[in-house]
Amino acid sequence: MEIVSAILYQLTRNLSMKEIKESGFDTYFVDHTTGVYPIAASGVPFSASTFQSTGDAVTDLTEDLAAEQKARTTYDNILRLADDPDVRDPIKFLRAREIVHFQRFGEGLRMVQDMLDSKNFYAFNPSFDRK
Repeated sequence: MEIVSAILYQLTRNLSMKEIKESGFDTYFVDHTTGVYPIAASGVPFSASTFQSTGDAVTDLTEDLAAEQKARTTYDNILRLADDPDVRDPIKFLRAREIVHFQRFGEGLRMVQDMLDSKNFYAFNPSFDRK
């Protein structure tokens, strides 16, 4: 998030009022000037409800895997749209990092699954339920 915010700041810090109006950035500017405000491309503001945790290792790791893939897809889409190397290079780094995170979460999920009773794989939460 910090790297993407820094890129956004670099891209918007010297915009003229004419550029702000012509680009459609004016509605954002009214509320936030060119300050970085965490918001989705669709206009939905960031919320802590984005973070999910159930306490069930299989559920939580599966959600982590999905989050890493969603982030990778977002970076793929940014790379499709951006041609500035100062934008593309850090986004490529972030994309590679998401891939590594996905791999590590996958390894963690496999380790958790190996320790579960395969006959009762999704029927209980080992943190709370006893066999």
